[in-house]
Formats: sequence, structure tokens, C-alpha cells
Amino acid sequence: MTDDETTTYAYLCIGCPLGCRLEVDEDDQGDIIEIRGSSCRKGDRYAKQEHTDPRRNVTTTVAISGGIWPRLPVKTNGEIPKDQVLEACEELRRVRVQAPVKMGDVVLDNLLGTGCAVIATRDMPAID
Repeated sequence: MTDDETTTYAYLCIGCPLGCRLEVDEDDQGDIIEIRGSSCRKGDRYAKQEHTDPRRNVTTTVAISGGIWPRLPVKTNGEIPKDQVLEACEELRRVRVQAPVKMGDVVLDNLLGTGCAVIATRDMPAID
């Protein structure tokens, strides 16, 4: 690759309902040269974030004892690095909480050292 060559990466923006098809040009040093295809500032921010440090929210379920259902829906209260999502799910597979649980209760704090908590997304009453 010569100094004036670039590599183009394609992303589908999820920053708003438009779903713009974004292109990010990167030089051989890994620096972003240009972002094309966005219809708003959210698209530019999304493209830069997705290209340099992709992150995701995690939404799943954990086991619960004594509840009216066997699984409790949960989510992270922020985004974690994309390359840690599978490890986070493995960690959450080992979690078991005790009913009752209120929506918003912290189920697990500081998931994988990311600073994100895992919170309940619904109430789970105990079996009477």
C-alpha cells in the first residue's frame, strides 16, 4: 500500500430511523480520512465510533429462583466493547437471582470491569 492509498469500510447507521449507508475511508496509518453517506451529525458520530471502538448494549435474560417465571429479562445500562459481548453473555449465563426483583434493580454491577451494570427490565414477583 502506498502513502496515498485508502481503504473503504461500509457501515449501516443505526443512529436514527433513516438507516444511512456510511462509508469510512482510512489511510494506511489507520486514520479516518473521510466519512460519506450520513444525512445528519449522528451518522458521522456513529461511523467514527463504530470504526474505532464499536460498542453494544446487551439485552438478555438471567435465571431467577422463586419467581413466577424462570428467567428475568435484563440489559446493560450502557454500551460495552463489541468484542466483549459474548464473554458478557457467558458471564450472565452463570448469574442466578432471587425473587422478588423490581424493574431497575441492579442484578450485576460492573460487568467484566466495563463500568456497566446489568439491570432488571421488569418486575418479577415471588411465587406466593
